[in-house]
Amino acid sequence: MKNKCIAIITARGGSKRIPKKNIKPFLGHPIIKYSIDAATESNCFEEVMVSTDTEEIAKVAKHCGAQVPFLRSKKTSDDHAILADVINEVITEYKSKGKNFEYFCCILPTAPFITPERILEGFHLINHCEGDSVVPVTRFSYPIQRALKIENGQLKMIWPENYTKRSQDLMPAYHDCGQFYWMKINSFLKQKNLFAKHTIALEIPESEVQDIDNEEDWKMAEMKYKMLKMKNRT
Repeated sequence: MKNKCIAIITARGGSKRIPKKNIKPFLGHPIIKYSIDAATESNCFEEVMVSTDTEEIAKVAKHCGAQVPFLRSKKTSDDHAILADVINEVITEYKSKGKNFEYFCCILPTAPFITPERILEGFHLINHCEGDSVVPVTRFSYPIQRALKIENGQLKMIWPENYTKRSQDLMPAYHDCGQFYWMKINSFLKQKNLFAKHTIALEIPESEVQDIDNEEDWKMAEMKYKMLKMKNRT
């Protein structure tokens, strides 16, 4: 299995809302360490690498056990670069060195809830099902069909036709967990999109998911993480 797979942890510097977000301490450890540890402990990968544009992040990543064989180019380091650009650069660089892989797992550096077990679940799905990619998702806790908007100071439903519908009659909706993406490299090179034509969902409980975009999210994630760890010990 190992010789087929590479873990690509994408950790660009320059976060504005949370300074040094990718290496900021999360409950005593650089947050990127949780992603590196989960990838390493999954025993899925021939190589666990970090794609970054800064020496500071590279140093922390290496200390945590990841490989940083090169720094990102300017093209994949600006605010307009997307994950697909970064992954394509990594695959191309490795290919130029004679290293080819069948699968990659793109892992986000600010995903402390990620576990080796979930990474393995994703691998087994993509390896045994007819799909191009696997994306972890979680269900919205409230029906999005009843979402509200504020328009000219007035509160209104976005879809007022759903006002009288029962919650159980509305279609469940999901969102990306923001943890990792498994994909077949041949499919990626053809589509250049992590949400491929044939994407398989890996559903994860909401208790294992927390988006971290600002300082308030960070505090919430730390509280949630501690509660989850306490629950797992009982």
